[in-house]
Amino acid sequence: MSFFFRKTSDVPRMKPLSPRRGQIVSVLDIGSEKMSCMIGKLRPRPEGEILPGRSHTIEVLGVGHQRSRGVKSGNVIDIEAAARAIRATIDAAEAAAGLSVGSLIVSLTAGRLKSYRGSALLNPLAAITQADVDFVEAQAARIQFEPSRLALHSVPFDLSIDGEGGVENPIGMTARTLGADMHVLTAEEAPLRNLEAALNEAHIEVEAFVATPYASALATLVEDEAAMGSAAIDMGSGTTTIAIFQNGRFVYADQVAIGGHHITMDLARGLSIHPADAERLKVVNASTLPHLATDDEMITIPSLGEAGNDESVTVSRATICKIVRPRVEEILELVRDRLNESNLGHVIGKRVVLTGGASQLSGLPDTARAILQRNVRLGRPVGVAGLTTAHKSPAFSAAVGLLIYPQVVHRETVTTTSITARMFDQSTRTGRFGTWLKRSI
Repeated sequence: MSFFFRKTSDVPRMKPLSPRRGQIVSVLDIGSEKMSCMIGKLRPRPEGEILPGRSHTIEVLGVGHQRSRGVKSGNVIDIEAAARAIRATIDAAEAAAGLSVGSLIVSLTAGRLKSYRGSALLNPLAAITQADVDFVEAQAARIQFEPSRLALHSVPFDLSIDGEGGVENPIGMTARTLGADMHVLTAEEAPLRNLEAALNEAHIEVEAFVATPYASALATLVEDEAAMGSAAIDMGSGTTTIAIFQNGRFVYADQVAIGGHHITMDLARGLSIHPADAERLKVVNASTLPHLATDDEMITIPSLGEAGNDESVTVSRATICKIVRPRVEEILELVRDRLNESNLGHVIGKRVVLTGGASQLSGLPDTARAILQRNVRLGRPVGVAGLTTAHKSPAFSAAVGLLIYPQVVHRETVTTTSITARMFDQSTRTGRFGTWLKRSI
């Protein structure tokens, strides 16, 4: 089955999830180091104090993950290789779940994600209706950006009446003006089309593309963090992405094109060892804190050369730290600069959550606290049943966030309510003729 965008300026949009119906959801997280597919069953749940933003419980039925091929820094560089890896990942998840996948929610890191903000005002003149809210939000989402970009997410983050913001539900209120502020996250079209081509080659239909930083934040930020304002930083293999939440809403995203793979390659080049050995060395022995790495602890690893030779490299943990720490500091300093450039530093305050596979590097949270000058915790996926201990790690945050996404998709503005439809809605205020006309059409 192949998939094509409905029109050249659009991306696939999934329908909001019914709060009273269950659903099987399949997701695919495409990273530079690994691809992960999860199949989960969503069941309606009563609203409660724990995870109040979620309308459904999630039980993971099957997980499949494979080493990523044909992808670099989130961009597809070999369509056939990427398609084979995607197909193998999905097949593994299908075998674990005992189900076949028809369509998928897919993560997107490529495309140089860029946030825009829009706003609009409407003169309701009478009691505000849902059509008024839909209309003003759609107008706020009509932002002019480069023709080479596509709108990935359009999320309203504030409603106001008569200039007073922070309105949760203006329906039924009377005001002179109704205002909306909108966050529109865009991506370059070409990388997205290349990813689409790889998915088509793997015979996959896409329900929606979801920005990786958005998905990771959905999985790791608890309710009070999202409400008070926090930043979720996903440190992947090829890229490090940033998502900022305020008042429970997704308000900003950015990324830097450096991640855990760059740390691995620094070790490989600095010690003249194979990248696979450098990756193991990073995971098992590396630390960003000098006081945890001494010259007394020596590690022996194979050298780079012909297979089967007896040569090896002996290196101290202190030397490993001296290679690793500068790259980690560079990544965190770039993240700090992006947070400052967002003009939302006051929003996140002192709250930062680190997640993603590269965030598990020993000592990283402490180094991040020193550089970002904020409270930092390591974020793991929360509120999902059926995951093994290995799959509860930060490396699977984005995949779990994709399972959560159907519960929040209703917050996004997708289509523009036409002026004619809004006029019909207003006509219901004028009497029976307006009501008859609206129902007849």
